[in-house]
Amino acid sequence: MLRLFQLKPERIVRIEQEDFSQADLRRADWLDAHEPSAEERELLNTLLRSDLPQSNEVREIESSARYFIDEEGIHIHTLFLSHTEGRHKTETVAFLLQPQRLITVREGKLADFRLLRLRARAGQVEASTATDLLLTILDQKVENLADFIEDIHRDLEAVSKVVLEEEDSDLEWAIDQLAKLEDSNGKIRLCLMDTQRAIAFLQRHLRTNEVAQQVCLEVLHDIETLLTHTSFLFEKINFLMDSTQGFINIKQNQIIKTFSIAAVVFLPPAVVGSIYGMNFANMPELDFVYGYPMALGFILASGIAPYLFFKFKGWL
Repeated sequence: MLRLFQLKPERIVRIEQEDFSQADLRRADWLDAHEPSAEERELLNTLLRSDLPQSNEVREIESSARYFIDEEGIHIHTLFLSHTEGRHKTETVAFLLQPQRLITVREGKLADFRLLRLRARAGQVEASTATDLLLTILDQKVENLADFIEDIHRDLEAVSKVVLEEEDSDLEWAIDQLAKLEDSNGKIRLCLMDTQRAIAFLQRHLRTNEVAQQVCLEVLHDIETLLTHTSFLFEKINFLMDSTQGFINIKQNQIIKTFSIAAVVFLPPAVVGSIYGMNFANMPELDFVYGYPMALGFILASGIAPYLFFKFKGWL
């Protein structure tokens, strides 16, 4: 899908049309290509000397393939966080910054762009140039990542209460939640670090733009703060994971302890029962009138004695 926007004085206005011509593309200040079709790609390529990057090119991890400058403009391929089906994943967005326009190529559903469109519709986005718009998108991306970090911290508090405070807590559920939170926190940290590299790249190539330099410094400061927070979350997740595994081990040890004590308690009665279960012809107790009650007494006493001994030692 292709969306076109114009930068009015301090505002972003969408060009509301179904079909676009080359003239529409040339008067647009922001061209957002969301999973563009072959026809839309061909239309966008009329503005460029080379073709739009394909998905496999956008996902390249080498710095030289993610941040570079050519005759088209400044290219930045950066990671955005996407939330689908209860899990987070990363999507790479390709930015092409030209003096007169910004082109974005992306796949997947990203809340950052949807939120930006809603804010633009309400007149809450201030951008007078394509550079301002790019920095606004990256700044909003960092703000959204901060919101995701807050969500993780809130979920960690809930898991912490289950693990450390509740009796008979579902520890298997806690481990599953901690694994998901660790994965999400790692992807958030990856997006922050990738954004940090993108901002540093822009700083080197926008030296004459003092306003852009100031915005870059502010965004980098926010990123440094959030990276520290993600490190704290990693430590807390590891602590809760170790605690959960420790509680599971304690419960397992208690079960093993119960079986061990039961085995020791029932061992002496089994020995007594085995002795009096022998079929030898010459056994004195066979003719004893009270032999049977006596054997039952031995069995009962041999079972109670180990239990009382364990109780006395404080092992029960």
